[in-house]
Amino acid sequence: MSDMPRLILGSGSPRRRELLAQLGVSADDIRPPDIDEDPRKGELPRPYCVRLAREKALAIPADPEEVVLSADTTVALGRRILGKPEDEKEAAGFLTALSGRRHRVITAVAVRRGDKLWERDVVTQVKMKMLSNEELNAYLASGDWRGKAGGYAIQGPAGALIPWISGSFTAVVGLPLAETANLLQAAGYPLYKARS
Repeated sequence: MSDMPRLILGSGSPRRRELLAQLGVSADDIRPPDIDEDPRKGELPRPYCVRLAREKALAIPADPEEVVLSADTTVALGRRILGKPEDEKEAAGFLTALSGRRHRVITAVAVRRGDKLWERDVVTQVKMKMLSNEELNAYLASGDWRGKAGGYAIQGPAGALIPWISGSFTAVVGLPLAETANLLQAAGYPLYKARS
């Protein structure tokens, strides 16, 4: 099938590549976008996350027939956006704030083909157990918090700190697969057809 559009993954995240592989898809090219990810003054977590996914999709150079997939994952504690911690001290602060509480993980996905854009966002409720000092220090020492929104990754050692989620597990990891599959198909990227 030569009319299969090329898929461009607008993310350098190895987790998103692994999740795409679960759909049987591997991107033809990976083009991480260079955009300013700072929240605007007073911006709430969900609109912020949706805006970033959209801005990433629009910032990635692509031919009109290429399908661009981008996403953003934001951890929200109330109205507060917990980004990627700058250092271990900030990671400790995030984890202490999340300890014993429910929070939301928002993942927004944007798919672009030419000048058309398809978007979805998924909100998952997540509960973190009350962390003992030992648990907190062991997790910080693992270094797994680096580069992770909210200072943790559910699919790593922090899985032991998360007794409960309500929503999409794959969205918490970084790409909600059911919704992403729908968006790709809407954009004309055939997921379930035989590839020759």
